[in-house]
Amino acid sequence: MKLEKNNKLVMIGDSVTDCERSRPIGEGLFGALGKGYVSIVDGLINATYPELQIRTVNVGTSGNTAPDLKARWQTDVIDLKPDWLSIMIGINDVWRHFDVPHQKERHVGIETYEKTLRELVEQTRPLVKGLVLMTPFYIEPNPQDAMRSKMDQYGAIVKQIAEETGSLFVDTQAAFEPVLQAYYPAYIAWDRVHPNNVGHTILAKAFLKAIDFTWK
Repeated sequence: MKLEKNNKLVMIGDSVTDCERSRPIGEGLFGALGKGYVSIVDGLINATYPELQIRTVNVGTSGNTAPDLKARWQTDVIDLKPDWLSIMIGINDVWRHFDVPHQKERHVGIETYEKTLRELVEQTRPLVKGLVLMTPFYIEPNPQDAMRSKMDQYGAIVKQIAEETGSLFVDTQAAFEPVLQAYYPAYIAWDRVHPNNVGHTILAKAFLKAIDFTWK
């Protein structure tokens, strides 16, 4: 596995990452890592590789967009001095175009999204051993759906930045596809965005695959 002994893994994002994690930093006792994929990732890594003593920290914040991450990047990423960093952002950047179409000031256009994410990645990549970029997703099997189509465009930006910066890439949208062949989206997420335990397990599996996790 790519993570090494005593590495600190910081995972940042929006509500899908947040999942009721502790404040100000999601780490410690009593479900501090939240109820989502971050907790599943931490549990599987430390149950399978206990000798590595991996430290996982959740700094996801509900409602965040890429510009929101930029505003708290120093305190929630740089100051934490991660060995590995995972970023999954973009759902709200896209969603606001659809759920509040008249509030243009809340929309994050694709140019702003790309510029902001690229800036954060380029700033941080030299400071960490590894960086994982996870695409935003919309749990909808029809790629012609308006929100799904726009989400795919933002996801393509994530892939491009990952390739250009030597970061690991996780296509979360693709990870949902096999399950969506068997289940209607509402089974995984009532609003097609906030996953249940099945959806979070899919995200965790996709992340773990990217870091070469194996069952020993």
